[in-house]
Amino acid sequence: MELWEVLQTAAAAKIGGVTLGWSRRRFVSHGALALGAALSAPTRASAQGVGPVMAEVSRYMAAAAERALPAEAVEHAKNHILDTVAAMVSGSELGPGQVALRFARAQGARGSATVVGGNVTLGPLDAALVNGTLAHADETDDSHGLSQSHPGAAVVPAALALGEDRRLDGAHFVRAVVLGYDVGTRLTMALGGVAFRDESRRSTHAYAGTFGAAAAAGCAIGLDERGMRWLLDYASQQAAGYAVWGRDSEHIEKAFVFGGMPARAGVTAAMLVSAGWTGVDDVLSGDDNFFRVNAGNENPHTLVDALGERYEIARTDIKKWTVGSPIQAPLDALELLRARHGFEAADVTELVVRLAPTVGAVVDGRDIPDICLQHMLAVMLVDGTVSFHAAHDAARMHDPAVLHERAKVRYVPDESLAALLPARVAIVEVALRDGARHSARVEAVRGTVRNPMTRDEVVAKARDLIEPVLGRNRAGRAIETLLALETLRDLRAVRPLLQR
Repeated sequence: MELWEVLQTAAAAKIGGVTLGWSRRRFVSHGALALGAALSAPTRASAQGVGPVMAEVSRYMAAAAERALPAEAVEHAKNHILDTVAAMVSGSELGPGQVALRFARAQGARGSATVVGGNVTLGPLDAALVNGTLAHADETDDSHGLSQSHPGAAVVPAALALGEDRRLDGAHFVRAVVLGYDVGTRLTMALGGVAFRDESRRSTHAYAGTFGAAAAAGCAIGLDERGMRWLLDYASQQAAGYAVWGRDSEHIEKAFVFGGMPARAGVTAAMLVSAGWTGVDDVLSGDDNFFRVNAGNENPHTLVDALGERYEIARTDIKKWTVGSPIQAPLDALELLRARHGFEAADVTELVVRLAPTVGAVVDGRDIPDICLQHMLAVMLVDGTVSFHAAHDAARMHDPAVLHERAKVRYVPDESLAALLPARVAIVEVALRDGARHSARVEAVRGTVRNPMTRDEVVAKARDLIEPVLGRNRAGRAIETLLALETLRDLRAVRPLLQR
């Protein structure tokens, strides 16, 4: 038998999983090179060791389940968990949440994990998908500016799904959540943050969410160092999402991209590795590595910068107002002006709002209440505040009393504020019937790292979100339980407090 026949016989048994079936001529011209590459691939792959970034991050991740956290990090974690769960509960009443709950009910199978705001349980994969979608069913959940992500919407559902499945205690669950925030946000910062988002048009929200959810899920399962390396490999293969979500007018795809998809991807990565699936030891370096494929100005060392010293959950914002981010500062300013000068809606003749043009364009004259600048300021003039219900009451966009106040609101794009981005500075000027004019400038929005909310404010927001859905008593018990997570022996104890 000639050499090519011997090799063709071997090829028929599949090399690299592909049956070659080549002719003599094709083998002579191409086969030798292809065969050499196929036979040397495992050797080349195995020769690529674990780089310093992967070694450090996987070691840190593997130890996170047992590592004690500073009291400040625990406090931040409980606030963000409460805020995210409250977003899930309120999200169950909105369009994207209703779609997610219909999906949950259609699965027809009971599992180990809670569907928040529903009355069914699912397996961890589906529960993470549904709860993640609920968490970003609206512009209510937390956000991390430097990474351009909404970490809670993916990390908390992933940790909750596997935390219940593995019957974790509350302290372990908190550590998993903190790790998820640390890994996910650092990942997109390492890719380049805002620059990566703008240049690639990929979704930093989905990328950070996928890696954050995977880290939290891996911590919940208790993967070792090598398991964490494979976990990151499987997370990288699932990293997806791009800017087309901006054309989604119903917020359903956006909820999937920001919350549901990355939460499910993270749980998938953890469950695969836990089931014995192996992977590449270092997806962050070597041939075809994650950073080389996805970025051009990456800095992989950002992934381990101050790891264990700086907790990214402490650098994540909680929204005071349940409206689009560009409206936060104007509402803060109007609240401040009313507190200082004591005027009522009838006293106002004009309300001028100045924002950076790219910021204001997002909320200028929109037809959805919670992302319409003029409407939300008119609602605050009428109500004196802005509740979740008021921000989502589409009928009030046609209310004569609100329309009367809306006619007084004028948006002015201000180029001078563009230089201050990413800080979304707002200037609000009010003219009163007595001729007085007052203005307020907000540079640090309430709930941001520079101007954080108190625990009482976080609780007040949570009550506003949870009580209309689950009732006053259950909302109170849910809030109390989530703020004492470190004392909880079994995470499944939260289920009856979060379902209908």
